[in-house]
Amino acid sequence: MTNQDVVVSEMGIAAGAALPGPSPALLACRGAAAGAMSLRQTYLDLAAAAARSASCTWVEAMRASSPTRSRAAADVDELTAWMRKHPSALGKFEQIASASKGKKIVMFLDYDGTLSPIVADPDAAYMSDAMRAAVRDVAKHFPTAIVSGRCRDKVRNFVGLSELYYAGSHGMDIKGPSSNPESVLCQPASEFLPMIDEVYKALVEKTKSTPGAKVENNKFCLSVHFRCVDEKRWNALAEQVKAVIKDYPKLKLTQGRKVLEIRPSIMWDKGKALEFLLESLGFANCSDVFPVYIGDDRTDEDAFKVLRKRGQGLGILVSKCPKETNASYSLQDPTEVMDFLLRLVEWKRRSSSSPMIRPRV
Repeated sequence: MTNQDVVVSEMGIAAGAALPGPSPALLACRGAAAGAMSLRQTYLDLAAAAARSASCTWVEAMRASSPTRSRAAADVDELTAWMRKHPSALGKFEQIASASKGKKIVMFLDYDGTLSPIVADPDAAYMSDAMRAAVRDVAKHFPTAIVSGRCRDKVRNFVGLSELYYAGSHGMDIKGPSSNPESVLCQPASEFLPMIDEVYKALVEKTKSTPGAKVENNKFCLSVHFRCVDEKRWNALAEQVKAVIKDYPKLKLTQGRKVLEIRPSIMWDKGKALEFLLESLGFANCSDVFPVYIGDDRTDEDAFKVLRKRGQGLGILVSKCPKETNASYSLQDPTEVMDFLLRLVEWKRRSSSSPMIRPRV
């Protein structure tokens, strides 16, 4: 034990000298030992508290990203205030249509929770035929991109429309319509592929003791789904994931809707993907473009922020619960998303077919 480990007050030694029995030196030694043990225990208590706090923070973040309350169950005042700030895109459709008049609309759509419902098995998140028809009609009138955290090939198979742009892995894997031989291709995280595969195998092994946990390889990123995990086990699952990721400082861990995301630590996200696609379509510096981004997840916030910063277009959050967002409008679920898309198509058809009014001469 070094002197730096022990702090003994002069008052304690003086008090010991006045007592009968053991010598002052022995009391001082005992006091020093007690002080050291006390300091050590304090350190251990603080470390344990910090660990508990970190775990609680993660669990709270997981709950915040995966709200279970519906709008009906939310506080009425909170809901009213939130809806005033983020009104329904259906209720304000005419206002949106008016803002886009004379501009080129470009559509960006998330997949899970936006075009398809959130389901227990992520491999069974199929979109309805009616939704597919609505997206196909939208793409006939506006350039349309699917921006998802899923592997690009997987989300392409889910949607089944070759005329769209697809940005998978949170925008780290972008390809244009298959009919275009010079299709856009962007993969800014290619160098991370071997690392992602390695971490995928480690996560599968590490999380197999957690019932309901599912690890999904999305090529340039990984998803650990906890949709079917008992909430009491969320903390243990987060610890398992962090235990693997700590050995890979070039990867970062974030939360989504009932999912933990592992991604390369590069300056790229859905917002960057939106900007890249706008530039690829020739709208980088255009004042007459009107991007519309619809998504339900925390990762979609990067795209909402880009639209706010550009001062062009608008973001629409799909949510039944009030939560912090940079989106301007809201829709409750995929059914309302489909209604909005159909209404947009109908509005475009009407405006295109309206006869021109010639001025009198």
